[in-house]
Amino acid sequence: MKNIAIIMGGYSSEYKISLISGNVVYQYLDKTKFNGFRIHIFKEKWVYVDENDAEFPIDRNDFSVTVNGQKITFDCVFNAIHGTPGEDGLMQAYFELIGMPQSSCDYYQSALTFNKRDLLSVLKPYGIKTAISYYLNKGDEINTGEIVKKVGLPCFVKPNKAGSSFGISKVKTEAELPIAIEVAYKEDNEIIIESFLDGTEVSVGVINYKGEIIVLPITEIVSDNDFFDYEAKYEGKSQEITPARISDELTKKVSETAKRAYEVLKMRGFSRSEFIIVNGEPHMLEMNTIPGLTTESLIPQQAKAAGISLEDLFTNAIELALA
Repeated sequence: MKNIAIIMGGYSSEYKISLISGNVVYQYLDKTKFNGFRIHIFKEKWVYVDENDAEFPIDRNDFSVTVNGQKITFDCVFNAIHGTPGEDGLMQAYFELIGMPQSSCDYYQSALTFNKRDLLSVLKPYGIKTAISYYLNKGDEINTGEIVKKVGLPCFVKPNKAGSSFGISKVKTEAELPIAIEVAYKEDNEIIIESFLDGTEVSVGVINYKGEIIVLPITEIVSDNDFFDYEAKYEGKSQEITPARISDELTKKVSETAKRAYEVLKMRGFSRSEFIIVNGEPHMLEMNTIPGLTTESLIPQQAKAAGISLEDLFTNAIELALA
């Protein structure tokens, strides 16, 4: 029996979603193969949380824990932290330094994909289309006229390094830009402002399954709100239709683009890429490397449509990490 540390929580606004994801992994872990341990990672504490919610501090020297005088070590880490430090490369670099196998991509790929600007810049030369974008760092002069001239209206203002749609605004007039920028700065000190892409929004998972890179069935996102915001994503204010209602030709095009991005970046573990299809062409918005794993999340929905159970999905991720 292998000891598996399921890390969850994190330092960002996404910690609540991460705790749900981590508990789903814990719940669906194959108990005939693995002993699951819930590890909460917060700025103020790294702790193992037992069945009675008692907490035991993690020794960060070797990522072990002592319970009732007995030292427990782990064979592998299942990473379920959305946002920093689990999705931006920090935990991956730490585990690489101490020689601990972990389920997500490597630290460089994690840091790169977490930074929307850098990700899209790297993928553009490979023919992957994106929205027109304008970048701001905190402290930069805000020239709203220049922004509108480049990206047009409406446009989206987003934190560059944040997920779960925190801090995102759809801006319809130039006067709204300064407010939207302030909202985004609450999540990150870098901002990306993108042109509005009017088309069909889709999300697609790519995973290494039993040694082969496979593209999961595509999900179409139909938001009840103005865009796929936090409410739409987590509070039922959207329809998520799997498989997406798009032609076979478009399905092939989106799947090939998502797989190409995964391979170009030398990814491993899970990835979930978001696209908007405009005039028959998929435009990439972002790639998530620690996507939501709640039972309602997109990757579990897509895996189910592909005939892969949650238990199989999690077992596969652990076995690949151990290999």
